[in-house]
Amino acid sequence: MSPILVRPVREQLEHDRLIRLLQTKLRRKYEVAINPGNEQNTPVATSGPTAVFPDLVLLSLERGRRLQGVIEVETGESVNHLEALAQWTHLAKLRAEFHLYVPAGMVDVARRLCEDNQIVVNEIWSYHSIGDQVRFTLVHRNREAAPVKHPVVTAPKPAPARSPKKPARTALPPRKAPKPKTKTKKPARAQKRK
Repeated sequence: MSPILVRPVREQLEHDRLIRLLQTKLRRKYEVAINPGNEQNTPVATSGPTAVFPDLVLLSLERGRRLQGVIEVETGESVNHLEALAQWTHLAKLRAEFHLYVPAGMVDVARRLCEDNQIVVNEIWSYHSIGDQVRFTLVHRNREAAPVKHPVVTAPKPAPARSPKKPARTALPPRKAPKPKTKTKKPARAQKRK
């Protein structure tokens, strides 16, 4: 259970609405399981003795339903040191991508908490509401933390430095003798008569 035992009712409703909105948004790419409010529907096993219940669990659409990622949605009250240590550290250690969604005004606080506690987050998204609509903005992407899905293209390696030894000579095919040049005489020009 989250260290935020009692979220203000208004924030809890907003939190659960965001979870359901993200579930709908990500449904085409993943099989999405959710754990809104105090519900514990889909656990994720960690290296410790207890399982954690992230807000969204992203599973592959393939037959094996492998874990692809987890998402934690925070509100203004829950972006704090206690929450970072209790949940974010465990979610960051999973062999799946960890995405964090925070209110637009709490992005710097979330980044600082991640840096101070060595929490590796694949992506940090900010959100803000405009009327009934919610806008999500990607504010941080950690490329090193993302699992490699495609071959990485790197710059070609420089050629190794040659040693000062002379390279071994290879036998060259014999040269062909040059063709003799024959001079052809040009016909004499007729002189002009005066």
